[in-house]
Amino acid sequence: MPGLISEVMTEAIMKTEKKEKKEKKEKGDKKRKVVDSEESPAAKKVVVEDGEGQVAVLVKAAPAGLVDNKDFLASHDLRTEGGKVPAAFQTFKCAGFPSTVLAEISKAGFSAPSSIQAQAWPIAMEGRDLVAIAKTGSGKTLGFLLPGMMRIQKEKKDPRGGPMMLVLAPTRELAVQIKAEADKFGKSSKIMNTCAYGGAPRGPQLRDIRSGVHIVIATPGRLSDYIEGGLINLHQVSYLVLDEADRMLDMGFEPQIQAIVDQLPKSRQTIFFSATWPKEVKKIAANFVTNDPVHVFVGSVSDKLVANKAITQNVQMVKGASDKMTELNKILRKYKDTERVMIFCKTKRMCDQLHQAIGQEFWTGTIHGDKMQWERDQALKQFRDGSMPILVATDVAARGLDVPDVVAVVNFDFPTGIEDYVHRIGRTGRAGATGTSYTFFQDTDRKYARELVQLMREADQVIPPELAAMTSGGGGGWGGGGASKWGGGGGRGGGGRGGGGWGGGGGGGKRRW
Repeated sequence: MPGLISEVMTEAIMKTEKKEKKEKKEKGDKKRKVVDSEESPAAKKVVVEDGEGQVAVLVKAAPAGLVDNKDFLASHDLRTEGGKVPAAFQTFKCAGFPSTVLAEISKAGFSAPSSIQAQAWPIAMEGRDLVAIAKTGSGKTLGFLLPGMMRIQKEKKDPRGGPMMLVLAPTRELAVQIKAEADKFGKSSKIMNTCAYGGAPRGPQLRDIRSGVHIVIATPGRLSDYIEGGLINLHQVSYLVLDEADRMLDMGFEPQIQAIVDQLPKSRQTIFFSATWPKEVKKIAANFVTNDPVHVFVGSVSDKLVANKAITQNVQMVKGASDKMTELNKILRKYKDTERVMIFCKTKRMCDQLHQAIGQEFWTGTIHGDKMQWERDQALKQFRDGSMPILVATDVAARGLDVPDVVAVVNFDFPTGIEDYVHRIGRTGRAGATGTSYTFFQDTDRKYARELVQLMREADQVIPPELAAMTSGGGGGWGGGGASKWGGGGGRGGGGRGGGGWGGGGGGGKRRW
């Protein structure tokens, strides 16, 4: 009898407990409510009230007014590879950025994320490795900066123990540009950064590093020097960015990058950006991005560079320096006084000579490898603010320099390779804008004709018959011509972009555009 009573009581207790659990669950379900998230129209908040407070969990939901993700990817020429890829952020609010960051984005005049931003952000914010292949001027800087900053805020590490985010860039110009964006978008969150590059005093850079910064933006050479000297600790880096990795490879930085990566935690997140996807770049991506990365491709991707279709390419056949100066005069006369034009030369000497020649008439700046860092910084500043709207440069400025509203690029000399040609003209037509490039092509440039014609055809450009003829062995030669240094006679006329030739004589003093 006692055993039977015990069994009955046990069964009754179990039924009671089961009933209580069911009632508790139903009660909890009633208290659970879904409210629209103010942070993101692409998400809803599930708020669970447990009697001791509220626990908010963000879950994805498809908001009204946004297109299907597949349609979005197709319309933005986006392709992804690598497991389950999160949906693209079609609006800035979808990303859940703080209101201060959204205010800066609005202030900058951006109405919607660029293609690479839309897909890179959700991937990076999930903590996944990313390999992104996108043309220059695609908005990639914010594509990697903002997720990194959100990670820094989440980790809340002491920057005096070393940076949490490391960005490697091929040139000091690009490094400085990235720093400017990091300053702008990190200010409200008190995220500190410094820029380490060669050609500038080490003192201020090392002072920043010792005092503690969240982000270090550096060129591989200078950072390698600091590592070898025991001047920087990278053990806290959890977010590594390799920006314009193809250019760093071209410049021979692979050994330095390897030495730097060897100093970083293996558990880091790595973001890899490149404008090209040849086998050499694929190899270093596989070496440095090892945590099951997602690949994102914007536009057509092949083993060679693809020119931005937003740039109208004009190739003008010339015989020598005299022809070049005549054509340059015609080009400059097309644009308003406040419009920015970049002119590229092959050598530092030609850069200085051309700067001196057109500087007699126009406010003109110049940058190349022999210029002191302060001279380069000043020239870029004046070009950006419009006080010197013409910038004459060598290829040192062709990669990484991001100046808004450059309306035209002139290749006074054809570069030493088709890749440099693409990077040069990529200074215009950036961030969704259109642009125009002008390239002077001589018979001595004939060896580049075939690649140039192919590049232009892929970008749906008009190809001069003389250039096309060169690819089939025709076209004859262009003769000597243009014996004088800059072309003679005529003078500059009465100032402005009008007037005759660019030789000596002619009135009109220097004037601002």
